[in-house]
Amino acid sequence: MELKTLFGKIRIFLSDIKLEHSLFALPFAYLGLFFAEKKMPGFFLFFWITIAMVSFRTMAMGLNRLLDRTIDGENPRTQGRALPLKKIRPGFVWLAVAVSLLVFEWSAYKLGPLCFWLSSIPVALAGIYPLTKRFTWLSHFVLGLVLGIAPYGAWIASRGSFGWTPAFLTAGVMLWVAGFDMIYALQDKDFDQKRGLYSVPALFGEARTIQITRLLHGVALLCWGVAGFLNGAGWIYALGLIVVAYCLVREHRLVRSFGVAKINEAFFLMNAVVSFTLFAAAVLDVLL
Repeated sequence: MELKTLFGKIRIFLSDIKLEHSLFALPFAYLGLFFAEKKMPGFFLFFWITIAMVSFRTMAMGLNRLLDRTIDGENPRTQGRALPLKKIRPGFVWLAVAVSLLVFEWSAYKLGPLCFWLSSIPVALAGIYPLTKRFTWLSHFVLGLVLGIAPYGAWIASRGSFGWTPAFLTAGVMLWVAGFDMIYALQDKDFDQKRGLYSVPALFGEARTIQITRLLHGVALLCWGVAGFLNGAGWIYALGLIVVAYCLVREHRLVRSFGVAKINEAFFLMNAVVSFTLFAAAVLDVLL
C-alpha cells in the first residue's frame, strides 16, 4: 500500500470515528486525576492517561463502526459513514482497532499493575455496547459506563486504590452520557422502531424520553456534587457546578423548543461546555 493511500485511509477512519469527540471524555479523566492528586499532576501520569483515553476511544469507536456497519448502511442518517460507502474496508478498521487496543494496554501497563489488570473491563464493555441495542434499551447506560470509567481509571492510576469519590464521578458521567445519548437517539426513533432496535425513544416516545433525561441529568449533577464534597472541594468547584447546571437546562430547553433541529448545539456544544467547565472548576479549586 502506498504511503499516500495509507494516510488517506487513516484520515478517513479518524474522521469517521470523530476523534475530536474525545474532548468529551478527556476532561473527566483529568478531573479524576486532579481529584486524586490534589495538586498539579506529574507529566508521566498526564501523558499516559491521555494516551490511554485516546487509544481506548479509537478502539471503541472502531468496534462500534464495524459491528454496526450493516445497520448503518440501512439508516438514512448513517448511510454516509465510511464502511457503508466502502471508502475503507473492514480489514483496515480491524487493524486500527487492534493497534489501538495494543496502545491502550501498553498505556494501562505503564500506569500501574492495578490499571493493567482492570483494563479488560472497559475493553469488554466497548465490545458489548454495539450489540446491546439489539436486545435492550439499557444500551444507553452501557455507553455511559464505558465513558464513565475514565475518572475512576485516572484515580486508580494516581492512587493505586479504590474510593467513593471516583465512584460518584463515574456514576455522574454514566448518567450524563446515558441522558444525552437518549437525546441523540431521538433522531433515530422511527428507524429503530422499524428495524426492531432497542432505545429509550423507540420504546417510550419523545416526550417521555425528555422527562427521563431531565431526571438522569439532575442525578448526575448531584453525583458530581457529592464527589466534590467527599474530596473537600470548595466554592470554585461549586460555582462550576452551577454553570454546568445552566448548560444542562439550556440543552433541555433547546430540545424541548426545537426537537432534533437543534441537536448539534444541544449534543455537541453544550456537552463540550459541561465537561470542560467541570474540569476547569476542579483544577482551579485544587490549585487555588
